[in-house]
Amino acid sequence: MTGLEVTDTAAAAGTAPLLRAEGIWKAFGDREVLRGVSVELRQHEVVALIGASGSGKSTLLRCLGLLEPIDDGQIFLGDEDISDPRVDGNRVRARLGAVFQSYNLFPHLSVLDNVTLASRVVHRMPKKDAEARALALLERVGLADYRAAHPDRLSGGQQQRAAIVRAIATDPEVLLLDEITSALDPELVGEVLELVRSLALGGTTILMATHEMSFARDVADRVVFLDEGVIVEEGAPAALFAAPQQARTREFLARFTA
Repeated sequence: MTGLEVTDTAAAAGTAPLLRAEGIWKAFGDREVLRGVSVELRQHEVVALIGASGSGKSTLLRCLGLLEPIDDGQIFLGDEDISDPRVDGNRVRARLGAVFQSYNLFPHLSVLDNVTLASRVVHRMPKKDAEARALALLERVGLADYRAAHPDRLSGGQQQRAAIVRAIATDPEVLLLDEITSALDPELVGEVLELVRSLALGGTTILMATHEMSFARDVADRVVFLDEGVIVEEGAPAALFAAPQQARTREFLARFTA
């Protein structure tokens, strides 16, 4: 079932985390970007990662998606240790959906071919079935009329919506979103966030790095504040935004309320 279909979104409290990171360390040369980060995500939960640029949000998402190797720690998807070097990374990545700041659509493929590529090639779905599913999703996000267009014919907001549809077309267990509005003109941000809101309401499990504080407050089930590669504070949005416990959190949030 896709996140665009309305489901029971009540988080299963007490159930095992769907995605869990324990003590993740990651350095690039002498620069430690992640320093013992532990975070978890439960089924149907939406978790927002907030923090200044360079705090480690993007690196954390790339590590969780097995796009960057970790230096230490463990990452679990369900009961499987996906950070084990013996694990087939391509098989694991096929269970995840990821969308980044740049749209990463293939410029030589149509929107429809971009959306169906993973379904056909990785998941071996028959072309007819993959296209039927893709067209239904494109219709839901207002892009059905652009199915034959190439990405350069779309606006930034349309390209990002197409990238999100591509990510959810394979029905991933977790959707990783990395600052997906940062490259957009301000007037296009709303249309992309509205799509993410509909996915969240539909029960999609989402870990999202964002600078959109109002969106994190309104949509996330939990907010995690990352600073200099360390989780400083986390909690329910209402509590964290209204009464942050840590001075560094208060200092960061003050930038958005001044």
